[in-house]
Amino acid sequence: MGPLPWKVGELAKRTGVSVRTLHYYDELGLLVASHHTAAGYRLYTGADLIRLQQIKSLRNLGYSLEEIRQFLSRPNVSPEGVLQLQIARLKEQIGLQQSLCDRLEGIALRWRSDEMVSTEEFLKIIEVTNMLDKYYTPEQMEELKQRREALGDERMRQAEGDWQELMAQVQAEMDKGTDPADERVQQLAGRWMGLIQEFTGGNPGIEKSLGRMYREETAVAGMDTSHMQPMMEYVGKAMAAAKKVD
Repeated sequence: MGPLPWKVGELAKRTGVSVRTLHYYDELGLLVASHHTAAGYRLYTGADLIRLQQIKSLRNLGYSLEEIRQFLSRPNVSPEGVLQLQIARLKEQIGLQQSLCDRLEGIALRWRSDEMVSTEEFLKIIEVTNMLDKYYTPEQMEELKQRREALGDERMRQAEGDWQELMAQVQAEMDKGTDPADERVQQLAGRWMGLIQEFTGGNPGIEKSLGRMYREETAVAGMDTSHMQPMMEYVGKAMAAAKKVD
């Protein structure tokens, strides 16, 4: 295969990204070929290849195509910056694997020492492994621990009650069909975001992980969360309406 620039088929063959996907990226304005032949065929340069690598890296990090398009349009985003994002995620995954390994080695050591390991403890390991480690990085887990300690047990118990009350009020407005732009819903959305800010300490990464957990799990800490997705969308619409007014 010859040197760059490449036609779309050549780029697809070298990268493993299908021609159909490359055409779709072009339609979205996400990856537009830098040059075209006289006959109108796309020609991809080294800069396009770097752009494609950024897209693939960000997709691997969980960004949607629209989020990637907006992210890459920022003037301060560089190829090196995207690489650092992926490096950080890989380090988090390595740290998560090490944490899980240490936890299991501790259980294995107790087993070899003929110490009693309860069934409940194994269930807890499975639950924590499948849920918390699935959504939160080790760094985020440590930050959440520090956040809980800072708030104190009393405030955490009070916050649980606040959440239950708030969710009931939001659900009631949804059942009535209240417009998300209504002042009542706006106030509820403000309280919703306030509680999230208090819990996450304003860390957008933790907030995103929390949202993923509630979207993808049907139960969290014994609480039925199957209704959370439509509720979160409703609150999101209320927040978007508030921004339009501002």
